[in-house]
Amino acid sequence: MSLAIDVHGLVKRYGTRTVVDGFSLALEQGRICGFLGPNGSGKTTTLRMICGLLTPDSGGGTCLGHDLVRDREAIKRLTGYMTQRFGLYEDLTIRENLEFVGRVYGLDRLGERVDQSLERLGLTTRQGQLAGSLSGGWKQRLALAACVLHGPRLLLLDEPTAGVDPKARRAFWDEIHAYAADGITVLVSTHYMDEAERCHEIAYIAYGELMARGTAEDIIRQSGLSALVASGTGADRLASKLRYTPGVTAAAAFGTTLHVCGPDRAALERAVAPWRGDPAIVWRDAEPTLEDIFIHLMGRARDNAPGA
Repeated sequence: MSLAIDVHGLVKRYGTRTVVDGFSLALEQGRICGFLGPNGSGKTTTLRMICGLLTPDSGGGTCLGHDLVRDREAIKRLTGYMTQRFGLYEDLTIRENLEFVGRVYGLDRLGERVDQSLERLGLTTRQGQLAGSLSGGWKQRLALAACVLHGPRLLLLDEPTAGVDPKARRAFWDEIHAYAADGITVLVSTHYMDEAERCHEIAYIAYGELMARGTAEDIIRQSGLSALVASGTGADRLASKLRYTPGVTAAAAFGTTLHVCGPDRAALERAVAPWRGDPAIVWRDAEPTLEDIFIHLMGRARDNAPGA
């Protein structure tokens, strides 16, 4: 398949701070790539460079077959970008917002296109409602409708489901997979691990550097982490005791169970050894989760904030 995104060595600096440092990504057409990383890690800056809103200080490549630096205007017209914050007019109705976006793009058959977008996103019966009166989930649908109105070939979604209830999040992701099935490429940043698992592949960036890339299964298999789960009376209360023990990178309670992991199996066993003899607690091997891996990667990352 042809590559929708093929960028390499992207660098972006603000003053003395390097926000994105040598970022490279190749993504095939019709794929959904989850873009993960801690706050302030450069995800939004990277998205804006890919869609032509920012010019990289160095590096380059292509997006949808267009040069990342020379053809920024062409890339913008072929891309739908959904920002973290709701960016449409709250004093306009749903339909009026979509008509405004369509006029900005100079679309023909505007009424027909708006009708189709309203129908696909389940907004038809609400089209006369003011955008400012919508709940978070409905605002999200409107923002997505505006993103795809001009028929983009690439969607860049910056934490699109933050603050949205689980039902609305699931409906949103069903739409994302439907768009990918139509050949649209999607790059979506998220902090939700269940959403990351719904992506075809994942790219993890920490403080400007790409630290992991692949399918969820690939990243888990290549992590080198070992994990244990403890269950029984008092198992969950061991989290605070183990969290900062040598050999442990993550220890978290899930209900009445404890999940603990680390990069060295022998060191992990030494850490939990004092509680192995407790007959009330049962230990078993487990697979590390994506959350385990990302916490581990964050611990290895170099914070690029001033004074860090």
